Amino acid sequence: MIKVLTVEREYGSGAADIACKVAERLGWRLWDQLLTTEIARHLECDSLHVERHEECRDPLYYRLFKAFLRGSFEGSLNAPKLKMADADGIRAVAEQVVRAAAEEGNCVIVGRGSAYYLHDRADAFHVFVYAPLNEKVHRLQQTGKSEQEAMQLAETVDLDRAAFIKKYFGVEWPPRQYFHVMINSAMGDEPVVQMILDGIEALQKP
Repeated sequence: MIKVLTVEREYGSGAADIACKVAERLGWRLWDQLLTTEIARHLECDSLHVERHEECRDPLYYRLFKAFLRGSFEGSLNAPKLKMADADGIRAVAEQVVRAAAEEGNCVIVGRGSAYYLHDRADAFHVFVYAPLNEKVHRLQQTGKSEQEAMQLAETVDLDRAAFIKKYFGVEWPPRQYFHVMINSAMGDEPVVQMILDGIEALQKP
């Protein structure tokens, strides 16, 4: 019985909206913004800070500074109290929250490494949503971004995402072997939603 759906995605592919619609159809809990909020609660920091860092590597200078700080006498004493919300700390907490959500079941989890943390669960269905560049730019413009900004984001955000996955999971993004289906969202949200639901139903048939 499938109790968990993970949705990995290209930035701008509309996967967040699709995941929301699937969750509504299934009557399941959606872990997207809720996941960011929960990570922030565990780290005792602002959720906006988590959103900016949760799937990005820290800049080299910041990673070096963090290592220097924690390697110093004062840093070693204070680091556990600081709960520094860097990518390493966020990734560790994200794994805890994702695994807890999966144990609870009946949930749709968007990104945050969920497909990789949960890839060995028999009750999980993993989807990757992608789209052509022009489609992603169009979707991003519909959220209020300029064409130039949308183009820049569509071309760069996934580079950071790929680097994050490479660093923490040791695979080239997107690793096709981790997903049951990979869907082009250019066909429209509703057809994609139906394909995901059909895929879950088909996998549960004896």
